[in-house]
Amino acid sequence: MIRTAKPEDVPAIVAMIRELAAYEKAEHEAEATEEHIRRALFCESPVAFAHIAETDGRAEGFALWFLNFSTWRGVHGIYLEDLYVRPEARGRGHGKALLAELARLCEERGYGRLDWSVLDWNTPSIDFYKSLGAVPMEEWTGYRLTGAPLSRLASEAAGPEAAERPA
Repeated sequence: MIRTAKPEDVPAIVAMIRELAAYEKAEHEAEATEEHIRRALFCESPVAFAHIAETDGRAEGFALWFLNFSTWRGVHGIYLEDLYVRPEARGRGHGKALLAELARLCEERGYGRLDWSVLDWNTPSIDFYKSLGAVPMEEWTGYRLTGAPLSRLASEAAGPEAAERPA
């Protein structure tokens, strides 16, 4: 069963985030706490959303997503930040059901697309996504600023005109 996440799902979501980080060989990068996730999903104006794949009351997978916007299409889309199904629950259709629910939301709300990224070595996931008709964005390369480079660039915006900019 796929359902919208509830506040009481936060511990399970955080546990699965850590499991996913371990699978992706990046446990050291998973810094989110229960409070971070609770604030993001359940504040007055949520910045992210989540769905749970559940069997007999146990969370076996999750999809965490947020809205993006296509200037070319002029409409929102969904960016799937994380899709994870626990190893013992794989092969039962949870991943497909989570993606189908997000596709349904796109259709229902008039969103133009459903986007996500996958590590290039994650062949099982790539094969699964391709089986659904998803296509890789091979002409696009993702970029990221974090840590010291992000701080350095931000400091360049703090010049005298910074006081005149709206918050």
